[in-house]
Amino acid sequence: MPRSESLHRHRTLSAVLLTSSLLVGGLLTAPAATALPTAAAATTAVRVNQVGYLPDGPKHATVVTTSSQALTWQLRTASGTVAASGSTVPKGADRASGQSVQVADFSSHRSTGSGYVLTVDGRSSDPFDIRPDLYDGLRSDAMAFFYHQRSGIAIESSLVGSGYARPAGHLGVAPNKGDTSVPCQSGVCDYTRDVRGGWYDAGDQGKYVVNGGISTWLVVNSFERAERAGTEAALGDSTLRVPERGNGVPDVLDEARWELDFLMRMQVPDGKPYAGMAFHKVHDAQWTAIPTRPEQDAQVRELHRPSTAATLNLAAAAAQCARVYRSYDSAFADRCLTAARKAWTAARANPALHAPDADSTGGGAYGDTQVTDEFYWAAAELYATTGESAYRDAVTSSSWHTSSGAFTRYGFGWADTAALGRLTLATVPNELPAADLTRIRSSVTAAADTHLSTMAQQGYGVPIPTDGYFWGSNSGLADNAIVMAVAAELTGDARYRAGVLRAMDHLLGRNALGQSYVTGYGETSSRNQHHRFWAHQLDASLHNPPAGSLAGGPNSGLQDPVAQEKLAGCAPATCYLDDIGSYSTNEVAVNWNAPLAWLAAYAAERTTDDGGGEEPGAACAVTYKVDNAWSDGFTATVTVKNTGPAAVDGWRLEWSYPGGQRVTSAWNATVTQSGTAVVARNVEWNRVIAAGGTASFGLQGSLSGSSPTPGAFMLDGRACT
Repeated sequence: MPRSESLHRHRTLSAVLLTSSLLVGGLLTAPAATALPTAAAATTAVRVNQVGYLPDGPKHATVVTTSSQALTWQLRTASGTVAASGSTVPKGADRASGQSVQVADFSSHRSTGSGYVLTVDGRSSDPFDIRPDLYDGLRSDAMAFFYHQRSGIAIESSLVGSGYARPAGHLGVAPNKGDTSVPCQSGVCDYTRDVRGGWYDAGDQGKYVVNGGISTWLVVNSFERAERAGTEAALGDSTLRVPERGNGVPDVLDEARWELDFLMRMQVPDGKPYAGMAFHKVHDAQWTAIPTRPEQDAQVRELHRPSTAATLNLAAAAAQCARVYRSYDSAFADRCLTAARKAWTAARANPALHAPDADSTGGGAYGDTQVTDEFYWAAAELYATTGESAYRDAVTSSSWHTSSGAFTRYGFGWADTAALGRLTLATVPNELPAADLTRIRSSVTAAADTHLSTMAQQGYGVPIPTDGYFWGSNSGLADNAIVMAVAAELTGDARYRAGVLRAMDHLLGRNALGQSYVTGYGETSSRNQHHRFWAHQLDASLHNPPAGSLAGGPNSGLQDPVAQEKLAGCAPATCYLDDIGSYSTNEVAVNWNAPLAWLAAYAAERTTDDGGGEEPGAACAVTYKVDNAWSDGFTATVTVKNTGPAAVDGWRLEWSYPGGQRVTSAWNATVTQSGTAVVARNVEWNRVIAAGGTASFGLQGSLSGSSPTPGAFMLDGRACT
């Protein structure tokens, strides 16, 4: 069920704290009259990431204990050998969980292995691994969620296994009555539209443009970020379980295209009222029964009135498409850009066509009466893609361009999209004034610093505040982790990447319930998420959600009958139930799995020696020569020599300018700069550097003061001499 009852904007909620509690074996539980679910009471007091840790990453565990004195911890191998030991740090009362906790930090242990156990005061954690490929499986499974959720295509057993294979749903094949010719709700329009395809939004079978827009943006952005990092091959062609694999297009973009095609089908055609706008949503006239597989749905489907928010989501996602897909399918990129421009123009002509909150029969309302943030986001995407002054002016004249509220402690979301515009402007090369770019990038790092500070104050290291446990709290946590990851990209500061990994720890078991919220990952993982056809709890012939599906997470609002009955009196971080009926805590949704997939791809990247071997790269030597210099500028030639035994096919050179120099132009390479960090990529003619061969490129830059030579260069992730 979509979040018709949820907060439409990330407002601060009144925290529901556990006011009376009992200590039982070192665990806090509620009194018998309002007992927490059995799963919460049965978990170990030593809470870890149940999947494990990266060898070179942070390794923290939280221990629930009444002791106020530091305790001794021991890290034991699968054979029982003590591999490391130390003392915990008492944190005291953790407000979000209602628990008294201490923290064990065993980050200094970098050896790899499986079946590690952390023992504290006679109590042991769930087993976990330490290995460099820890997140490879989750990177694939979190993305596979979207293929499972596809509408209008048969899900193939060869890709998902026989248990998850199913016929195509909503193609107008009996008993379906859509989505190839869908009428509007009464009074909305007098024609039908083919709106096949796309992703089912959540546990229901509706399709929503506002949620589809942000989800698509995150999926495509994960690839765009990986391209900047030079790690896009892990998301490339034939890396994911999609039917389009082998077509020469990165699989992650193939998956996103399935939704992009649907979003563009939702655009009102020329010659009709509100032409260029996007219909807000399409779903059954009444709530789809649970359980119901898509091909068995006999209800009439309906298009709902266009909205400004939906139209701007289309504009933003399609503009991003035009930029990222350009080198893979220029015709599709052109189609996306045409749709984006048309949507932008239509939204400007209809700036206050809001979806009503009352429209929640058969599907979530997704109402949003504040759309200035969507205007800012769409303008940012169109400007980043086209560089055109009209879109630049829309960006710079928006109140969100300088607002301190673009990033919040509660994460961004489908109703709060200004942060997406900021992230794009901070990372995609553009011609905004230098002062603007500095301020935008500083706002990203300032937000990341806030999230790190929030984590430091808590016993479980969660990047959301105590009052941030509302509907989809795991998504807010993941969104904030993405902000930290972008801050790491902008600054190279390892603190931010460490923050991302600690956020992943929470999703995978280091939390107040000792519960992994990702199906198939961890000793105690969610299995009964709210869903129409992954409903094994209700029908033994159906399956649980596939591995890699993220539950919404703790929600102190208790907005479903099951949660209200079984979780009364819960502390905010414990307000979760792995029950198919608890849709307000245990639903899945595309906008929750999208940030999980983004983070899994980020966490899976390996560019350093983390115990599992260094990523392949080229041995190299770099010569940096200043050819000419004047009071406020310079030109330089950079020569890269391949000193390795094999040819380098496609290269990426990185360095930082210690004196704050700014690259203003370049030749014989594509050069981008973010803060002090500079990245140069080959052009087609010098793509290959033979063993012993060289490639040279030139650049011009501006400066104030001295122009010191860069001290270090990295070619494809490896240091050069």
